[in-house]
Amino acid sequence: MPELPEVETTLRGITPHIKGQTISKIIIRQRQLRWPIPDEIKSLTGLPVEEITRRGKYLFWQTPAGHLIWHLGMSGSMLILPIDDESESPRRQSHEFTKHEPEKHEHVVFEFNNGLSLRYRDPRRFGALLFTADDPNQHKLIRSLGPEPLQSEFNTDTLYQACRNRTAPIKHLIMDSHIVVGVGNIYACEALYLAGINPKRKAGKISKQRIEKLVSAIKTVLQAAINQGGTTLQDFNQADGKPGYFKQSLNVYGQRGRPCSICSSKIRQIKQAQRSTFYCANCQR
Repeated sequence: MPELPEVETTLRGITPHIKGQTISKIIIRQRQLRWPIPDEIKSLTGLPVEEITRRGKYLFWQTPAGHLIWHLGMSGSMLILPIDDESESPRRQSHEFTKHEPEKHEHVVFEFNNGLSLRYRDPRRFGALLFTADDPNQHKLIRSLGPEPLQSEFNTDTLYQACRNRTAPIKHLIMDSHIVVGVGNIYACEALYLAGINPKRKAGKISKQRIEKLVSAIKTVLQAAINQGGTTLQDFNQADGKPGYFKQSLNVYGQRGRPCSICSSKIRQIKQAQRSTFYCANCQR
């Protein structure tokens, strides 16, 4: 967390407010995130944010000097607020802005010439803010990423070929960012449930017909989550401070012991690669 739907929701939330705006001030309260924030960041003051795009779970801000590369890590979020809106103001305490972390977790602030600020919060500090003067898609963290799951490059053939002769569980493969980007733990569980595939099944033993169902399920689940603003479990909120509502649509994730919506069997929970996996042993084969 956040996963691809939350990052896409963040992209859509911040873009109307800061695209085309000039950075008037940059405040770095905590330089040490997953990696130290580079010194070049401060030199972007006075430059416009020309474009904002996403690659996997990374956000790119294009400026005339180069690109900012953001990663929200496990607990990062971006909030748009007026520059003079202090953390103790009534508006921040209203229902419109809920579940905010204390001010000490607000590590980076970008202020813009339109009077708005973008505030980056990251309680666990596993996120990242990096800079490159070159094509961000060629950055060492980006260049080996797999296809985007909602684009045509991710299809039955590509996933089926990736699964051939693989003995790893299918859940491991669809969470591998070198095979397909952005399918994190929550959405892997949900997609496998929708496709009727047991998360423990060896990837190389799954037929092409079932892989086709899985590809469709991945696309369906991710798009539905984006449409509902992502999933708020602990730390994630949208750019306006509101939670993501896909949690209300979860079929298996976090539902251990509850009845399956299809067969009424109890949802099971196991550990795979130190992550919790939720599934219905009756419906998923």
